[in-house]
Amino acid sequence: MSKYVINSNDIDSVYDLRDILSQKIFNILKDKRPIIFLCIGTDRSTGDSLGPLVGNRLRYIIGKDFYLYGTLEFPVHAKNLVSVIDEINSKYENPYIIAIDACLGSIQSIGNIIIEDKPLSPGAAMNKQLPKVGNLSITGIVNISGALEFMVLQNTRLFTVMHLSDVIYRGIYHCILKTVGYKKASDFSISLSNKISRLLDSNS
Repeated sequence: MSKYVINSNDIDSVYDLRDILSQKIFNILKDKRPIIFLCIGTDRSTGDSLGPLVGNRLRYIIGKDFYLYGTLEFPVHAKNLVSVIDEINSKYENPYIIAIDACLGSIQSIGNIIIEDKPLSPGAAMNKQLPKVGNLSITGIVNISGALEFMVLQNTRLFTVMHLSDVIYRGIYHCILKTVGYKKASDFSISLSNKISRLLDSNS
């Protein structure tokens, strides 16, 4: 079972993430399996907001073959995770789920991004009994594990979470560009530009 650790502060972290993800999903796309980005967490806790922050940015570039659950507006968290998993399994045939979440680790590992060919265990730091989820997991280490995890997550630096979310988002974005080809990549750019234009018009 493969495990990759990327230091988000490395200059090539985005492209390392891109290349790993591209390798993982290439055959999935060839098999026409729907790819689900399941971004887990809540914006009510700084340390636990990594998933929704990634999802919030991904919503502008998700297109054909890629689907998204979990944004700042519609987060996927402990209270609705089971129903969301049920919806995904009933709505999509043989989905490939990429689960994204925050986690705690050693002080030396804060800022690392871990990619593994296995499900993640949401809420493990809080001793919550939630189902494991994901064919592939992407976790960002936001703070130190140990006692009083709830307080640790509440007191996590926003800078750390924002930095990790930016690297993960950009890695996924470049992975999509790399795997779907430049023709479709331009379609994503046009779609993004149109959505931004509509948002600006509505706010003017």
